[in-house]
Amino acid sequence: QIPAMAQENSFGGSGLSGLEGERKTGQDVRTANVMACVAIANVVKTSLGPVGLDKMLVDDIGDTTVTNDGATILNLLEVDHPAAKVLVELAQLQDKEVGDGTTSVVILASELLKRANDLVNMKIHPTSIISGYRLAQKEAVKFINSKMSVK
Repeated sequence: QIPAMAQENSFGGSGLSGLEGERKTGQDVRTANVMACVAIANVVKTSLGPVGLDKMLVDDIGDTTVTNDGATILNLLEVDHPAAKVLVELAQLQDKEVGDGTTSVVILASELLKRANDLVNMKIHPTSIISGYRLAQKEAVKFINSKMSVK
């Protein structure tokens, strides 16, 4: 039992936190996160490659930017969704470390998330999915080292 004094809070309401609301968990949240990441990927997907389309971005004060650079597009987007922000940060890290491949990284990461969500919907446990992705990573690194790297 919580004493009556502990139930009242500085916000004048009852409850421990004073912040009343609904906490969402589970598949709905996971799907919303994946869809936010896929939406970010769809924005930059058409700008990929030598025949990629330019994007015209207009900011709040009316400045216009025309580019097909994924890093520039993602930097100019105002992203509020936490999962989508992680994807934008991933692209910024790729740009900082390598200087290229931001669009590819975003598309690849969002596709991996989308496929993982499909597997979860098929009742495969997330731990098994992560183990599979790690195994695939090891095999990909092994292939790159044996077939594609210069020795």
